[in-house]
Amino acid sequence: MITNMTHKNITLLLLALLVWTGCQPKADKTTDLQEEMANVLNIQGIPQAQYELEPFGFSDMGAWHGYALPDMDSTSYYGGFSGPLCMKMWGQWVSKNLCQLELTDASSMTAIDLSKAKAELTYKPGKLEQTLDLEQLSIKLSLIFVSDRSALIQTDITNKSDKNQSLYVGWKGEIFPKGITLCKSEKGLQIDFEEGDEFFLMHNDSNKSIQISPNKHSYQMILTDKREIAAGETLSVNLLHSYYFNQEEATKEDNQYANWLDNSDQLFADNKSRWNAYLNKALDSKNPLLNKDDNRKLAVKCVQTLQTNWRSAAGDLQHSGVFPSAAYQGFYGFWSWDSWKQAVALVRFNPELAKSNLHSMFQYQDEMGMVADCVYFDPKENNWRDTKAPLASWAVLEIYKATSDLEFVKELYPKLVKYHEWWYQYRDNDKNGLCEYGSTDGTLIAAKWESGMDNAVRFDDTKMLKNNENGWSMNQESVDLNAYLQAEKEDLAELAELIDRTEEAKSYKLEASSLKKRIAADFWDEATGFFYDREIVTGKLLTVQQGPEGWIPLYTGIATKEQAKRVTAILMDSTKFATKVPFPTLVASHEKFNPLKGYWRGPVWLDQAYFGIKALEEYGYNKEADLLSQKLLQNAEGLLGDAPIRENYHPISGKGLNANHFSWSAAHYLMLLSDENDK
Repeated sequence: MITNMTHKNITLLLLALLVWTGCQPKADKTTDLQEEMANVLNIQGIPQAQYELEPFGFSDMGAWHGYALPDMDSTSYYGGFSGPLCMKMWGQWVSKNLCQLELTDASSMTAIDLSKAKAELTYKPGKLEQTLDLEQLSIKLSLIFVSDRSALIQTDITNKSDKNQSLYVGWKGEIFPKGITLCKSEKGLQIDFEEGDEFFLMHNDSNKSIQISPNKHSYQMILTDKREIAAGETLSVNLLHSYYFNQEEATKEDNQYANWLDNSDQLFADNKSRWNAYLNKALDSKNPLLNKDDNRKLAVKCVQTLQTNWRSAAGDLQHSGVFPSAAYQGFYGFWSWDSWKQAVALVRFNPELAKSNLHSMFQYQDEMGMVADCVYFDPKENNWRDTKAPLASWAVLEIYKATSDLEFVKELYPKLVKYHEWWYQYRDNDKNGLCEYGSTDGTLIAAKWESGMDNAVRFDDTKMLKNNENGWSMNQESVDLNAYLQAEKEDLAELAELIDRTEEAKSYKLEASSLKKRIAADFWDEATGFFYDREIVTGKLLTVQQGPEGWIPLYTGIATKEQAKRVTAILMDSTKFATKVPFPTLVASHEKFNPLKGYWRGPVWLDQAYFGIKALEEYGYNKEADLLSQKLLQNAEGLLGDAPIRENYHPISGKGLNANHFSWSAAHYLMLLSDENDK
């Protein structure tokens, strides 16, 4: 008995209990995260026009269609999910609510009014749910994806009364009128698209009666056999939604339908397991930022954003990749710059998708070594006028560090080398070892795209120079480009060592060391204490603007300690870069600073902001990095609420700008939250 124990024994027991407790997993971080993280992102709404991409959205497993939840006030749409949205070369809503549940009391043949129900609408990571509570019935609709082409909707109808109930179960819907029509299929309903071979199926194995309107734009589908539900019992009805680009894809899945429909409980359990694994991996970091609940929810929102923008192999795309945003019509493809950055975040919770991001772009490496700027389902739309900044080797190295996949390194290394060498052959006008952004067609606009900073002030007076038949350069050597190339030499050296290419590793190390000194000397302006681009012919520094290019030499570790000190002073100036949301893409004191209309003339882009934080940490300015990190997290509109992650943010007001659900913003916020800083 404890009364017989000495004070010493009691103390030892308490210490043992404390140690044991400290060794246990933290309960709040090992619970069912799919349930815990419900509604961290608001995707409620009814689409009002076929090609307007609000609201959006939820997709998973690389599917090319997605859904939203109806909003609470849209009671007439209860019993179904908003959409689907199909995402081939552009986004188009098929319907406001394609598959709305209809229930009829079989004894009285009166329709049950679902709009009178008390509703709960929930977006859980990987799953949509809608619960409708009526006097005698409780209805739960759940939607998950079961493949890269098919979603499963499970409808559970529970009899709350003390008497048996007989119901007829069915669905109704109306499609948008342009370019699509309804018809019957073998197992249900089919939507045909006027352009291309794709079609959408809504099907299960039950006998059903289908009525389609004369204009083929609306339907009613009823299961022919009435359903008996005993008091307190639950009836489950399953329905598949499948979007295929051709009949061959449908044939491949045909033998899966029965299993999916008959084993829905297991599929939902698998979905929960997969998503909890994603989220636990994403949150598995010692970064103190993740000790805050709001930041943990943001990390989950980042994962949801990246997963929703995931598209599987289709059309000319042989590998999975990630759209910049499925919520913006201009972003229905894979971009090289985006892919490299997204991969660094994806490997933290979905390593196979991270690898596929690299494969999806290097599929399009040409014989000269160039990788296309962006690629699409339809290859006629691929942009070969330019490429993007060289960050691919960084992505491959980060993937290796997370996975130890040496075969992946062996496969990608020669392609990375070829791409690296391409810059010096086709983007070094005077062959002095310093490169320029450029284009394949000689146009300045494509060269600006290649920089990634389409309308930056530093390019306002830029001219183009011809290098050879396949390459043109700007008439300025860009400091950020050469800093990326210097870092890539270091990354290639590390990758070469991993696969026993010792001599190549030595060569890249020597090149990196030499280039590091040149950049620190040639692109530095002592008078203003910042790095700038340099005009080719005169060597004059283009001090017309201060922007992200000026802190990239800190991010890559090129700057001297004194240079880093002076750049840091500028970054911490609230009139320049330490704005409400820090790291604007043009110094806030510049006369051309215009975040609302500027794109790269003021808005805060999260990749450049992340590079800025890492730049400060690289030189030991951790307090400054922490301060600006907090501003990035706390002051971006809606970020820590349930609003979508935006393409960029206004540095003064914090207002979200441009596209919603933006992948590389999500990627860099996730990196910011989960990086483990060892500086």
